[in-house]
Amino acid sequence: MLPTPLERTVAFRYLKGRKKSRFASLTTMIAVGGVAIGVTALIVVLGVMNGLRDDLRDRILVANPHLRILTYGASLKMDNWREALTVVRRNPEVVAAAPEVLTKSIIRNQAEYPAGVDVLGHPVREGEAVTSIDQYVTQGDLRFQAGSDSVEGAIVLGYRLAARLSVFIGDKVDLVPPSSARVNRALGVMVPQWWRFEVTGIFETGMYQYDDGFALMDLQTAQRFAGLDTAVTGIQIRLQDPWRAPVVGDSLQSELGYPFRSFDWQNQNESLFSALQLEKKAMGLIICFIMVVAAFNIIGTLTMIVAEKTKEIGILQAMGLTPAGIRRVFLTQGAIIGGVGTAAGFAGGLILSYVIDAFGLIRIDPTVYFIDRLPVHLELLDVAAVMAFSFLVAVVATLHPSRAAARLTPVEAIRHE
Repeated sequence: MLPTPLERTVAFRYLKGRKKSRFASLTTMIAVGGVAIGVTALIVVLGVMNGLRDDLRDRILVANPHLRILTYGASLKMDNWREALTVVRRNPEVVAAAPEVLTKSIIRNQAEYPAGVDVLGHPVREGEAVTSIDQYVTQGDLRFQAGSDSVEGAIVLGYRLAARLSVFIGDKVDLVPPSSARVNRALGVMVPQWWRFEVTGIFETGMYQYDDGFALMDLQTAQRFAGLDTAVTGIQIRLQDPWRAPVVGDSLQSELGYPFRSFDWQNQNESLFSALQLEKKAMGLIICFIMVVAAFNIIGTLTMIVAEKTKEIGILQAMGLTPAGIRRVFLTQGAIIGGVGTAAGFAGGLILSYVIDAFGLIRIDPTVYFIDRLPVHLELLDVAAVMAFSFLVAVVATLHPSRAAARLTPVEAIRHE
């Protein structure tokens, strides 16, 4: 049963404290502040965990396809990829598919400073691009057109890798093909054969792993570089819904048969996203204890009000207010504290989340966390759950004081007066 106008008036009066006070009493403001801080903290923490998950997912998919079709075997190279590509493109959930070459090498600048690098063969024909890495080229382009005939081809580097090597657009770099080492008859040892490339572009994705260790070249050059001839290492696939990658992968694997196998982006990063999900639950649980502390604060506040207003409670009962009405008075107080605290925490959480995300206030080490700032993404379901939980905790906290007040009788309440 909802409180009557009289019960609501009494509830507001008790929350204000002294008669001449226009504002809430100090104990009431402390109780409201406890709820607000708990709601704000919980919204921001859950937003941070969602932001890390979403930002990492988006940045991973910049240079990583939703799905890959690979092959079994000692060489792991795919010779009959054209037939497989035709089957893949027939799938209604596939938006784009293209062959890829992915291999590892060593790169060095003209001062012979070396660094490890992942070499990715990127298709240059229009309509074949599967990833969105072309949108992150900050200098040069992805046409892979070298300005010199004295090089094997053009190459595009991540900006951190380029900075580490101190190379710019137009500079030359050397790479070791994975299968080019030959035995020097004079020395009797394996001697690598260096291929020279011209830097024609630099990209910046914001993902440390890509920016610091990836190099792109056109698909045909990558095939020659990796010693694959006309073969490739796999097929890149972009889907309408990236979250359906495991299902589509299983379907394509069954349709293609042995020796083809699917490898989706979720399996590739399963441990990372599982850890983020676990951290979200753990952090949410820890922050929930703030709400529990706020609940005890509400219990203390209302218990003090019951003790302070014992005489008034007795007079109200003598005037005809029932024990159920007394109970509703204190339940209304708890609802007001919970509602105002939840609303204030909601506003504070939204403002703080926006400021942290929009201005990148919290910087983190990209070598550890892959990204360079702390993102905050709020989800409607999370915010709604936090608000419902905080309001429920505030109302539940009033049950004991309200029962204690309802048990008072007019004689007990005013017998010492």
